[in-house]
Amino acid sequence: MSLTGEKLSAPDWDRIDTVLLDMDGTLLDLHYDNHFWQRYVPECFAARHGLSLAEGHAECFRRYDAVAGTLNWYCVDYWTEALNLDIAQLKEEVAHLIAVHPAVPAFLSALRATRRRTVLVTNAHHKSLALKMRHTGLSNHFDAMYTSHAFGMAKENPAFWPALRAVEPFDPERTLLIDDSLPVLDSARTYGIAHLWAILKPDTQLPIKAVGVYPAVQHFAEILPS
Repeated sequence: MSLTGEKLSAPDWDRIDTVLLDMDGTLLDLHYDNHFWQRYVPECFAARHGLSLAEGHAECFRRYDAVAGTLNWYCVDYWTEALNLDIAQLKEEVAHLIAVHPAVPAFLSALRATRRRTVLVTNAHHKSLALKMRHTGLSNHFDAMYTSHAFGMAKENPAFWPALRAVEPFDPERTLLIDDSLPVLDSARTYGIAHLWAILKPDTQLPIKAVGVYPAVQHFAEILPS
């Protein structure tokens, strides 16, 4: 369903010039990140600090909750210091779990073929971005790539979008944002981006996600631009 209640099967491509794409959970399977933060980091934290696995899990999640939705939550350097763990190295250790969602390369190629500006806009730290681009080879599909850390605020903050627009000019009325985060979509909606789509299955190992008022895609083959 759209924000107006109209049933949609694809974005209105005739009204879209710029496509802003999230990375984790949108183009890439969120299973990697969920496994990393929910299982691997608590295990390593418990081992490092002499805690039981249950204690390590509880302490990690207490710290996660304290900064959820802020730039620190996404910051490799912040968590390296806060948990006394080499987060970048740990990410490398489970990098075999990094996976691209089905039909994403075909979707990105179609966007470029139709000459729509294609921009990656992620909350991921630049170290995570570099790791994932190295393992997926997707970077050549984008006209530009931005991490919110370069702007000093997460995408959940409505002030992020005018900051992005200052360096990446786009017409909000003719821009599509696809993101798996409902708070991010709400933020973009507040700013005035007209075309907003969610992701039904950010983590392929979990059930379909409720997306509220937003139209959503499960497989990118469903919304290829003509």
